[in-house]
Amino acid sequence: MALNPYSSQRALAIPPSGIRKFFDIAATMDDVISLGIGEPDFDTPEPIVQAGIDALERGETHYTSNSGILELREAISDHLMSRYGVSYEARDEILITVGVSEALYLTMAALLDPGDEIIMAEPSFVSYAPSAILVGAEPVLLPTTPETGFQLTAEAVEAAITERTKVIFLASPNNPTGTVLSRERMEAIAALAEAHDLIVISDEIYDRLVYGTTFTPFASIPGMQQRTVTLQGFSKAYAMTGWRVGYVAGPPEMIWDMRKIHQYLIMSAPTASQWAALKALEVGEPFVQKMHAAYDRRRKLIVQGLNDLGLMCTEPHGAFYAFPCITSTGMDDNTFAEKLLQEEQVAVVPGRAFGESGIGFVRMSYATAYEQIEEALTRIGRFVRRYRQA
Repeated sequence: MALNPYSSQRALAIPPSGIRKFFDIAATMDDVISLGIGEPDFDTPEPIVQAGIDALERGETHYTSNSGILELREAISDHLMSRYGVSYEARDEILITVGVSEALYLTMAALLDPGDEIIMAEPSFVSYAPSAILVGAEPVLLPTTPETGFQLTAEAVEAAITERTKVIFLASPNNPTGTVLSRERMEAIAALAEAHDLIVISDEIYDRLVYGTTFTPFASIPGMQQRTVTLQGFSKAYAMTGWRVGYVAGPPEMIWDMRKIHQYLIMSAPTASQWAALKALEVGEPFVQKMHAAYDRRRKLIVQGLNDLGLMCTEPHGAFYAFPCITSTGMDDNTFAEKLLQEEQVAVVPGRAFGESGIGFVRMSYATAYEQIEEALTRIGRFVRRYRQA
């Protein structure tokens, strides 16, 4: 595409999504098994869909409060208290957003000034660093490795703190690695946040998709709620990606600033979707458990299968991604992804899409049918053997 001579420096500073590139190519091909997009293959559960339909039919087609419908905020408050013992006031400490994507931008815009530094782990989801750049801040990316289970350490964070550091950004469970931060590591990072008077942004969108370990919300750590902004939503656990409902929970003075930006940027999240999200909190638990069990079964299949093929894969304990190392094939991650798609019709995402620390890895989403993953592993095995023998 030709360069736009009127492009802003901020627009030029961010790359196009490495995820979407391969998804768009795969969409033009036949018989493709996509392990690329992090989207549940389940449809939204019927009672949740019906709640959205009912909202439309009773005329819920107008703007809501900028903060979102009060009933939903109250249900979120109850949910966070009953599940994690963290108390948020529905009126002043919870803001409904257009997915976690808007929540992420609002938080960055409300907390960061040009020149401020925000520390975050790498590999990390493609939106994190660009969102900081778009508000003029500087992302400080800390590499993580399989040797430490892709865990961000307090030692690395402390070494990166400067006089310009304002925020520590955490994502647990992590996309793309599936890492779930241990409570001990969180407590060590919390001590640094307290000592250096830093804010913590914690993306917890995958909190319900955790396997064989315990999830700890960062705000539940003693002393941290007043300096933590939690990003959450309904897309992953309830299979509601297209409904676009997320939320921010945090101290009232921070939510106040985010609400102001939200007023001018968005006005309010989709009305019918908010009523559907309320129903998800009311009746969705059995569906969450069913999907969780299916993901866990798929997780075990793909991790074992990849390791059996010699593609070393650290066990992911959260989300629905595997992040195998593919250097044993003699290819870099871009070449591996391109050739695998062209020759075996399996779509994966090169690890470099998630930062330089992802070079040599690829992300594979197991949010697809078990049988599809079995077939994908057969194709990947054929592909790997062909190039190892070459």
